[in-house]
Amino acid sequence: MTPEPTTPRTLPRKTWRAATLAAALLAGTAIGGFAATSSFAAVDATGQTPTTAAPAPVNPPDATAAPRTLPDFTGLVTQVKPAVVSITTKLKADAGDDQQQAGPMQLPFPFNQMVPQQRAHAVEARGSGFIINANGTIVTNNHVVKDATSVSVTLDGGQVLAAKVVGRDPRTDIAILKVDAGHPLPYIQLGNSRDVKPGEWVVAMGNPFGLGGSVTAGIVSAVSRDIGAGPYDQFIQVDAPINQGNSGGPLFTQDGKVIGMNTAILSPTGGSVGIGFAIPSDMIRTVSAEIQQSGHVTRGFVGVEAQTIAGATARALHLTDNSGALLAGVQPDSPAAKAGLQPGDVIQQVNDQKITNPRDLALDVANIKPGDQAHFSVLRDGRTQDVAVTVGQMPNEQVASNDTGEHSRQGQIGLALAPLSPELRNQLDVPDGTQGAVVRGVRPGSPAETAGLQPGDIIVGVGNRPVSDPSEAAHAMRAALNGKDHALALRVIRDGQPVFVGVTTDEGGDQDAG
Repeated sequence: MTPEPTTPRTLPRKTWRAATLAAALLAGTAIGGFAATSSFAAVDATGQTPTTAAPAPVNPPDATAAPRTLPDFTGLVTQVKPAVVSITTKLKADAGDDQQQAGPMQLPFPFNQMVPQQRAHAVEARGSGFIINANGTIVTNNHVVKDATSVSVTLDGGQVLAAKVVGRDPRTDIAILKVDAGHPLPYIQLGNSRDVKPGEWVVAMGNPFGLGGSVTAGIVSAVSRDIGAGPYDQFIQVDAPINQGNSGGPLFTQDGKVIGMNTAILSPTGGSVGIGFAIPSDMIRTVSAEIQQSGHVTRGFVGVEAQTIAGATARALHLTDNSGALLAGVQPDSPAAKAGLQPGDVIQQVNDQKITNPRDLALDVANIKPGDQAHFSVLRDGRTQDVAVTVGQMPNEQVASNDTGEHSRQGQIGLALAPLSPELRNQLDVPDGTQGAVVRGVRPGSPAETAGLQPGDIIVGVGNRPVSDPSEAAHAMRAALNGKDHALALRVIRDGQPVFVGVTTDEGGDQDAG
């Protein structure tokens, strides 16, 4: 069976259509402005052409300077190519078909496009990655390996090695693999993405369409892009061609350091149109270190929904500007609620760090260690006050588990759960008043996968016990699995319909979903 290349995440049609229109309007403005300034001669009040000289252009070109030539990347490619790898993942047939139809990475993440789990033969998909440590540690995209039943890595010299998935972080689309080559491997260093400037040359490397190590070049188009992929968007935008199979490949500057990982494109066709996005190396460094240490990423959580401040809203709330994060909602019993934060509050600073928009707030809170106290500068009723909030742990990062020491049976159930936020209610079309925990992810090969649970399912009860959030759901599951049957019945809402799903951690136990 011919392997399928892993597709870079593609922005929704609505998003790229709006972006294309905006780009066309901007281009028209620029052309019109240039024509006017280049052909129009100013006339003073007397009808005469002024005699004052036109302003000199800023930084006029030096006529004596030698003409600049395009850079030669051959030395750079020779230096870094041995550390770039191809990644092959074996997938279930249904997962591979889903990737073929929509790519694995529509933005935002489509909970409702996951197909039911079926017992079927495996297919293959391919992506890219790069070695960051001589011990065989490899960085790639989460969406390259998230549905894999097995992963293998092909080194630059052609050697194929089995790879272990050390950990994945869906929120930033970063995954860490490990291979054992029996000897030190060539590796590349992560640079400082905060130093990246628009206009500088960059080189992308990877495995497009399964062709093996390929190189493309371009410039940085923009930095700190928010493309709607998640709350932590800080993408580097480039015009170096990125295609299917490039996902997880490195983005280099001319000094040979990685300043990003190629992960998404904006395209009406699914191929490169010169608008690609890379995860910045500073984020890769932080997330990969946590995954290598503990297998997952722990983030701070306060339990608020924030929004940008529009002009009319600013006037209605008597705000002097649109800077800050306006709290649209505060989750009950959350750290924010316990600290006294209220809807209508405007967060202006967190621990003396300026907050200009909701993304700043999400990033700053996520970087605070759970259990630490954070000081929020809050504008409320026209007055600024300090609110101390004891930060909790992001519920989405908790994994439902039946691991209770000596009573453990099969380790993890294999569910990553998320709270049913207002945003998810809209995405999943859940009636108001519904309480429960959203299935954020299902671990391949786990009891949850065998039972047929899917991302986007909403767990509203365990047996006859209703549950209202991920913590309560996980506690109820552990209690049920400690019984003599080592099984549980989950009450689930799927596509608006209630169903019961039976899960057991006994090997060979019956699983059912109905």
